[in-house]
Amino acid sequence: MPRLTVDDLKKIKEQNREKLALKEGGSRAKVTVHMGTCGIAAGAKKVMDALLDEIGKAGAKDIIVATSGCAGLCSKEPMATVEVLNAPPVKYVYLNEEKMRKIFAEHVQNGQVVGECALVVGSETAY
Repeated sequence: MPRLTVDDLKKIKEQNREKLALKEGGSRAKVTVHMGTCGIAAGAKKVMDALLDEIGKAGAKDIIVATSGCAGLCSKEPMATVEVLNAPPVKYVYLNEEKMRKIFAEHVQNGQVVGECALVVGSETAY
């Protein structure tokens, strides 16, 4: 088997990005609440409950909610990543219920990043 080059990896990444695009699932946004043990201990369950409550109140049917394990930034928990169709993902840190409600209203619903809660905009990549 030949060695993969950086260009090969970029092609694979783009192929997978297209396959996993939010629009294929009929969703316009995905919110991932990081719920490793560090996140749960820091209050991620309350953050998730606030998110689900806001989605229910809005009657939003086009939002994917997911959980993940530790993102490796335990001191910044609770954390969540918001992906809105055709926009770079945003990782939010030091969350609580009030901040999650604001992120839902401003970013998930209206596409405006909540700067005071954002750690980074964009995806991590190894190349």
